[in-house]
Amino acid sequence: MMTSRALAMALLLVACGPSDSIPANDQVAADSAARTLSVTPYDPSRDLGGLFVDAQMMGVYSDSKTLVDATPRRDPHVIADAYAVERQKQGFSLRAFMTREFKTPTASNVAAPADSKRSMEQHIADLWPVLTRAADVNDPRSSLLPLPHAYVVPGGRFREVYYWDSYFTMLGLVESGRSAQMGQMLDNFAHLVRTVGHIPNANRTYYLSRSQPPYFAAMVGRYAEATDSSKALAYLGAIEAEYRYWMDGGDTLSAGNAVRRVVKLADGSVLNRYWDDRPEPRPESFREDFTVAQRLPEAQREGFYRNVRAAAESGWDFSSRWMRDVTSLASLETVLLAPVDLNSLLYHTERTIAALRRRRGERRDAAVARQFDALADARRTAILAHMWDSERGFFYDVRWTSGERVTDRPSLAAAAPLYFGVATPEQGARVAQRLGRDFLKPGGFTTTLIKSGQQWDAPNGWPPLQWLAIEGVRRYGATALADSARTKWLALNRKVYHATGKLTEKYDVWDLSKRAGGGEYPTQDGFGWTNGVALTLSKQVTPR
Repeated sequence: MMTSRALAMALLLVACGPSDSIPANDQVAADSAARTLSVTPYDPSRDLGGLFVDAQMMGVYSDSKTLVDATPRRDPHVIADAYAVERQKQGFSLRAFMTREFKTPTASNVAAPADSKRSMEQHIADLWPVLTRAADVNDPRSSLLPLPHAYVVPGGRFREVYYWDSYFTMLGLVESGRSAQMGQMLDNFAHLVRTVGHIPNANRTYYLSRSQPPYFAAMVGRYAEATDSSKALAYLGAIEAEYRYWMDGGDTLSAGNAVRRVVKLADGSVLNRYWDDRPEPRPESFREDFTVAQRLPEAQREGFYRNVRAAAESGWDFSSRWMRDVTSLASLETVLLAPVDLNSLLYHTERTIAALRRRRGERRDAAVARQFDALADARRTAILAHMWDSERGFFYDVRWTSGERVTDRPSLAAAAPLYFGVATPEQGARVAQRLGRDFLKPGGFTTTLIKSGQQWDAPNGWPPLQWLAIEGVRRYGATALADSARTKWLALNRKVYHATGKLTEKYDVWDLSKRAGGGEYPTQDGFGWTNGVALTLSKQVTPR
């Protein structure tokens, strides 16, 4: 049993090590971050000591995330001390102890009544209030990072605001006439950039060491399009600060090396990768990570923890895309890859900064705009040179250490260069052809062609990737393919909704009679990005 005091102490040496410095860009930001973190200091993996390890490894809660979201009923250090004493007593029950000492979170009811005749679109409209959380009141015993404005959560076990989910949720907010709520969420993200130096995976203390796909600039663009283009300027400082976070350390990087999220290829091209600042088990998946790591030699475990966390930062947790051996999660190589979708996103961020600088028109803005235009041009050149495979007509991730394209793992990430306008017209046409031939299934686009058992693989389709692929191929003239994929995806969404009264985070697009599966947790209901994408696609008018 992995609950010995020796195991607990060994793991706590990792969890209680010196914290990483906040990647702020100046002393003011660093001081602000320190103030915020002092207001909400609760970190379960640190503050609960051996109790955290024992509760996770013994599976007191079926979902490891429950413990890190639970609220201690009194000072967590007092609880940890009480546990150290009480666990020695005869008849001690850890489950009873946890029930007494912690208030566990609950999920909102997101199902339509069984006799409901409401359409899927009407149900989505009803869900916005259900999935909306009011501005947070700080609770020093909660792992939640308090936000100053209301926000929309995905649903199910995801009780906080998630970074990249929110872009796709916002699509639906706009369609529902809730652009003011979208603005509040943007203000929250700008607040996080100001206070902790970046936008974390979600607003929890245990997510502070990583981010997610950087959609903030794209969110601002969508908001400006839906409201007033001048409103985007208010977020320019936050967009630039977040960009510095992603590029931290890149200025002094030599060819063939990497630092944090920046890589420099042998030819001097600068690209980005996913990363996490802490090479240890994820608190929200502690048991899962620790168990996999035990299969590896001790010297390789820290590398596994780094890779599993970096894959979580990608949002694709998990996928054969990140695995050397598609049958083994222990073979993750996330930090060795420069992902095509991440770099397409950062290209878009660079273009956005240049455009906003030009629009503002203050002293030095023109020079900074030219600088970011040059950065975007250089990144696009690198993407086309290193990630485009002319023989296969497709974009691939790159192993930045060798320059090798990962051509045996084609994925729907190849749609990102189309969505963000990186691809040439010829490349866009060829990618659309490949997506239509190999990736379009009865229910929409499949994430990959590999059935590994991981949730970001076949046979699953995911709402954000449907949106990127449908709108990406449409941008490059493949209208018939876009319309076909849209029709298939919406039909699947409606089928599941009418059968269950729910919208789910992912769907099996190969076999429409099955519910999507795979991964570390059951398929969740709700669901923020599903609602946003479905509502937006359903409102599109298909030309006749």
